[in-house]
Amino acid sequence: MSTLSAKTALLPSGWANDVLVSFDSEGVITNVETGRTSSETQAAILLPAPVNAHSHAFQRAMAGLTERRGPKGNDSFWTWRQLMYKFLDHLTPDQVQAIAALVQLEMLEAGFATNVEFHYLHHQPGGEAYQTLSEMGQRIIAAADQTGVGLTLLPVQYEFGGCDKRKLGPGQSRFGNDPTQFAQLAEDCRSALDALPGDARFGIAPHSLRAVAQEDVQLAPSLAFGGPVHMHLAEQVAEVEEVTTHYGARPVEWTLDNIDLDQNWCLIHCTQMTAAETERLAGTGAVAGLCPITESSLGDGIFDGIRWTANNGSLAVGSDSNVRISLTEELRTLEYSQRLRDQSRAALATQNKSTGRALFDAACAGGALAAGRPCGAIKKGNFADFLALDGHNLVLEGLEGDTVLDAFIFAGSDHLVRDVWSAGRHVVRQGRHIARDNIHRAYRQAMQSLRDVL
Repeated sequence: MSTLSAKTALLPSGWANDVLVSFDSEGVITNVETGRTSSETQAAILLPAPVNAHSHAFQRAMAGLTERRGPKGNDSFWTWRQLMYKFLDHLTPDQVQAIAALVQLEMLEAGFATNVEFHYLHHQPGGEAYQTLSEMGQRIIAAADQTGVGLTLLPVQYEFGGCDKRKLGPGQSRFGNDPTQFAQLAEDCRSALDALPGDARFGIAPHSLRAVAQEDVQLAPSLAFGGPVHMHLAEQVAEVEEVTTHYGARPVEWTLDNIDLDQNWCLIHCTQMTAAETERLAGTGAVAGLCPITESSLGDGIFDGIRWTANNGSLAVGSDSNVRISLTEELRTLEYSQRLRDQSRAALATQNKSTGRALFDAACAGGALAAGRPCGAIKKGNFADFLALDGHNLVLEGLEGDTVLDAFIFAGSDHLVRDVWSAGRHVVRQGRHIARDNIHRAYRQAMQSLRDVL
């Protein structure tokens, strides 16, 4: 049994002082007491650590390399995607593991305890399967073993190059599987997760309505074994137009009418929705998986967070392309996008919660659903996923209650994260991951050969 003492902590009932949290060898919280102190590990400000709900780890190695204008001068998500395809043609399994380990380290140092990996880079260049079908998925798992991050692995089903069921293009060949091969790949990944501690989770991700047959999207929950199901939905105008042309309905409209959505589903982006679609989708209980930094980077559009939360919609945040991995910046960008669109302030605050508290609570609760992981709150039965803030930093010194979260998100940054535990594993200490040097060294080696071909 381990214990953690906090001067102040955010509990489901609100802020409390002198909190003592106990957790067992499996990383499960066994008791939470207030008005108690201990000589065990101490924290000034203890928070539940949120989930990073959407990541394509390999894209981290592209960060900063796609900010030049192309020769046609009409750069967009679609031109960025072509550059991404060119890049991934050169990735080896060793490089993918090194990149994934760095991504997970940076998530942990930013305050996330869990990585939900939307994993679609399955095969060799040209599309031939590796001798071990789940080779690439197992490299994500190996990275999690190095970093100690909580992992929810989502093998991604990717069948077609568009709604017309055209063959995958050259850049997409490493993603593709027919339904039979994908079912085997998914099962292999699920079995491989046994190598990790018991908090690892499994789910399924039909990539999108453009890339997966309608009937296979509907069958996805049967492959998830009760785990979460994630899917990209309504990210770009061109995507909406393509789906509407071939399905006779907008993507959100078709999904609402043809899939039995519930809290087990996480729909990524949803930046191109009508007001009616937003209200209906929020009512299903499905989580909106938002990636505000990437959505800004790629010009996706602005998610209607005001209408979504007004209709009791659940949301989570993720780092998607990993161009920048930052808990505070994802939440801040989400809020600021609403303010810029509506010329307002405190857009997502409520009568009872400040902006920072409302954003943080929502990300914790929605992230737990998106990961299929009992977390997001410091309470008995949940995993011991915590982050401790540096209460002596000038940004936070002397602050109490929700103002701590407001200052952390809007006046501070991730450098205020002092310690992080994932299922009780104390992997970030004094702002530094315990294996940072080795993971940075492996990443540098991987990038030396990659940059020569980019």
